[in-house]
Amino acid sequence: MRLARPGCSIMIILLLIQAAAGHPGGHGPDVTGPVAARQAGMADGWIWLIALSLFTPFVLRLTGYGSRLFASSAGLGFAVLASAVACGGNTPRPKGEKPAMLEHFSPFKKSLELDWDGDHLLVGSSAFPNHPLMVGITAWQQQVPLPQPYTGRNAWRIPLFPRQAAKPLSTRDNLMRGAIALAVNGVPIFNALNNRGEDAFLAGELDEFGGHCGRGDDYHYHTAPLHLEKMVGPGKPIAYALDGYPLMGLTDAAGRAPDDLDPCHGRIDADGQYRYYASKKYPYTIGAMRGEVTVRGDQIDPQPRDRPARPAGKPLRGATITAFERNEAKKTYTLTYTLRGDELQVRYTLQPGGTVDFVFTDAAGKTRQESYRRGR
Repeated sequence: MRLARPGCSIMIILLLIQAAAGHPGGHGPDVTGPVAARQAGMADGWIWLIALSLFTPFVLRLTGYGSRLFASSAGLGFAVLASAVACGGNTPRPKGEKPAMLEHFSPFKKSLELDWDGDHLLVGSSAFPNHPLMVGITAWQQQVPLPQPYTGRNAWRIPLFPRQAAKPLSTRDNLMRGAIALAVNGVPIFNALNNRGEDAFLAGELDEFGGHCGRGDDYHYHTAPLHLEKMVGPGKPIAYALDGYPLMGLTDAAGRAPDDLDPCHGRIDADGQYRYYASKKYPYTIGAMRGEVTVRGDQIDPQPRDRPARPAGKPLRGATITAFERNEAKKTYTLTYTLRGDELQVRYTLQPGGTVDFVFTDAAGKTRQESYRRGR
């Protein structure tokens, strides 16, 4: 008997899927934490997908919408089922014991959110380190550093089981946007080249620690954060690339500077593990991504999104940043710079709710106030 309306067929399909999936409401079992929620959500999605692929063709046949449609939907159903089986290895691994990688971030655990799932180390950070920021920059685009919401679902994800790429991706011609690594203090590391393909260090764009803030008011490094070597100890990583391989400082575990690095700026050490090594000359960190990565829009994906306050600024020719002061209790920060012999300041305060209040002081001492609400 042919049903009068397609809507009846859809209703039968949904009922059959719910029965097969074994849950009445579509929200899955109660879970806690981002890792559990992510794993449960993906598993739940597979149940629905497989159920849909199996039951839809038979319901369409039962309701009389034609043998051709039945054959097409049956073929699609079995194709989806085959894909689910074939891709079973891509489903999340269950969360195991604490990964060894996590220990390398532990010196900064008070300012980081550290967790892991079966596939990734999850690092939440503000990318707002406690060392002096911006001082020494002589090519400034008038951006100021803001703490970033790299937490929760917007956290950094470092692969726990990196796989070597068949063809490493060079950073000389690729990845001019976004991070390529994450320092163990939670600050991202970008390509040594800026988005114009210039060495950011030689262009005068970096501060004394090899960093600056980009158009998203996001502080990040472009050279290796070598100051972290003293904090983490000799022979330990100062960062992890977003392909999962560690970035060491200038020396290996034996205290020797390596002289046999490959074009990726790394090597396989005596323990059989691949590691990148930093240098004081280009490429400073990574010459090519030795591990597999997914690239979208000329940046590694996934990675967190920044949260800027003001529209992107323009280069201020002749300006040199001379000081950066903090008042963490009031969430107020003051950046001082010189321009043609005069001293000027930008003071800004983070307000609850995402508003940032700016006070600009010119060479004559006159002030201008502006307020911006940070994007989401």
